[in-house]
Amino acid sequence: MAASFHVRSNSLPTKSHPFTSEVEETLSRLRSSQAASNIGHIINGLQDLHDCVDKILQLPLTQQALSQVSNRKLVDELVNGSLRILDICSIAQNALLQSKQSVQGLQSALRRRKGDETELTSEIKKYLASRKAVKKTIHKASGNLEGMENKCLSPLNEKHVSMLKEVEEVTFTAFESLLSLVADRSTGSMLSGFSLVSKLIRPKRIACQEDKNDINEFGKVDAALIDLKTIKSYNIFCLQNQLKELESSIQYLEEGLESLSRRLIKSRVSLLNILSN
Repeated sequence: MAASFHVRSNSLPTKSHPFTSEVEETLSRLRSSQAASNIGHIINGLQDLHDCVDKILQLPLTQQALSQVSNRKLVDELVNGSLRILDICSIAQNALLQSKQSVQGLQSALRRRKGDETELTSEIKKYLASRKAVKKTIHKASGNLEGMENKCLSPLNEKHVSMLKEVEEVTFTAFESLLSLVADRSTGSMLSGFSLVSKLIRPKRIACQEDKNDINEFGKVDAALIDLKTIKSYNIFCLQNQLKELESSIQYLEEGLESLSRRLIKSRVSLLNILSN
């Protein structure tokens, strides 16, 4: 799924507080990170972005402006949007948790393996079934996410609402990129995946060296397990390395999302407090 940031920076306040300038700068960094397909940088950027948003929500001028918005429906949309963002964040966290548990189960089976392929084969099937379930969940969530993004594109006149809607739009797009990564839906990763299957029947030193060029660890492991016949004794070392890299990547993403989730909750609480006063 192609992801793009539809950011209208010219809708931000022309005479803005320094915090607003921080938002603009962070949005710019996010666009650059997205172009480089670096999801780790994107998540870190989202943390900075929502830190800035909460600072803006604490400003008296912002609070006054939001409380006096003539069209209350637009402000209500911000509240609803913050909840939808938390929902999609939770879906991403659950997908990563399920993926990590499957990886750890397969790693344990590889460590216990003593000539009998039965347990390993069973664990591989469990892993592939779990991946299928994760991809199904992501596919459903992505369909809902596209509808959410469309809601972010409606014309907005109130500058504070407009800025916050832009932040919402960028956040949804970033989660779209993350879910696509976990589901390994990029064409490039599929192509490299099929070539990696053939590498598994080659000497482990050569295969592992070439694998360094692959980007998506989810796709690498999926491709390695497509054909159970390729899982020979001399490929176990390479598979273990791939699983270790995947587990490390998942852990990194989980930590980033946990930190981001706290910021999203904080911003939502600040927004609700403004609207309740």
